[in-house]
Amino acid sequence: MFRGGAACGACYQLICDAKADPKWCLRRSAVTVTATNFCPPNNHGGWCDPPRRHFDMSMPAFFLIARRGNEGIIPVLYRRVACKRSGGVRFTLKGQSNFNMVMISNVGGSGSVRAVWVKAGGGSWVPMHRNWGANWQSQSDIRSKTISFRLTLEDGKTLFFPNVVPSTWRFGQTFASQNQFF
Repeated sequence: MFRGGAACGACYQLICDAKADPKWCLRRSAVTVTATNFCPPNNHGGWCDPPRRHFDMSMPAFFLIARRGNEGIIPVLYRRVACKRSGGVRFTLKGQSNFNMVMISNVGGSGSVRAVWVKAGGGSWVPMHRNWGANWQSQSDIRSKTISFRLTLEDGKTLFFPNVVPSTWRFGQTFASQNQFF
């Protein structure tokens, strides 16, 4: 379901399956969650390697669809939904001088980024490659340059983010754009 991190950023609406577990489900309650690349270790031999599809949820989200007292596993029904975001797409710069990585977050629309290109200064557009989840990497030297991005979502929508990162940026900083997918 997570597709090796490619579904990172996608939004899902969940309801507790009251037919399967009427005791713990809150009827007519739903919660929308965002898929992330964070998941706990398990006893099935690895990270994010469950025996069945599941959502690891925060307690506040969990209690929107389940009664207190059953802080564990509940059956859910889920469907993909559009991501509704406040503010623009965010770019967090990670890495070091010879390895550049950007975490892309707060993506609206389908939420799942399919392709990313980066443009440093007056250079040309260079494709980035998914490292894992919402993290994209490039071998381009982007230090001390204004950075622009071009994103394409899995539904084919593309947006440009011109000069979203100033030339004075440092690793660890996050920059919010004015643009957003709808």
